[in-house]
Amino acid sequence: TSITSAKIQVNGVHLHYQQTGEGSHAVLLLPGMLGCGQTDFGPQLNSMNKQLFTVVAWDPRGYGKSIPPSRDFPPDFFERDAKDAVDLMQALKFKKFSLLGWSDGGITALIAAARYPNLIHKLVVWGANASVTQEDLRIYNGIRDVSKWSEKVKKPLEELYGHKYFAETCEAWVDGISHFAENSDGNICQQLLPDIKCPTFIIHGEKDPLVPQAHAEYIHKHIKGSR
Repeated sequence: TSITSAKIQVNGVHLHYQQTGEGSHAVLLLPGMLGCGQTDFGPQLNSMNKQLFTVVAWDPRGYGKSIPPSRDFPPDFFERDAKDAVDLMQALKFKKFSLLGWSDGGITALIAAARYPNLIHKLVVWGANASVTQEDLRIYNGIRDVSKWSEKVKKPLEELYGHKYFAETCEAWVDGISHFAENSDGNICQQLLPDIKCPTFIIHGEKDPLVPQAHAEYIHKHIKGSR
């Protein structure tokens, strides 16, 4: 089946999404920082089982083709993305759906699953964190300057955004996520984890350069019955 690409108005912005498959199990793919459906989930859009699943990959506001608006990072940007994601799926007439979130998309998915338990069927997150530590701040500041990124990671994002938007948005992201370190325990969404009731699978790369493994272990410990 082909992949359709469209925009739909949600919460006052026009959100871009891609959709494929005709299965009864609807799945939303949530990209990471600076990413969009196409950059982060091209293989999944092409290869996930289209008889079992209806697959939707979205571009959060200010990312990918969901521009305008330009991306910003107010204190509640993860909460805003979670509401946008759920409202997008409801606008597309899905009554219940699963979330597959990577990196920032994983954090967004955790919040969405906690806030909207009746809508979320299953949850898979990888490379996600529920807090920001001093070690995380050091790592984030290490990627602030995109000119130091590897060509492999940098090239698709530069092609998507142009150098200026890419560089400025990355700096804004580092500033935005760093604010969480000022909270008690660096909290992003720790208090919400016990509210997640759906079956949850947590994946983590042992060599993840951005997210230390302790984050995955914390999430697993605080979501009851998660694997």
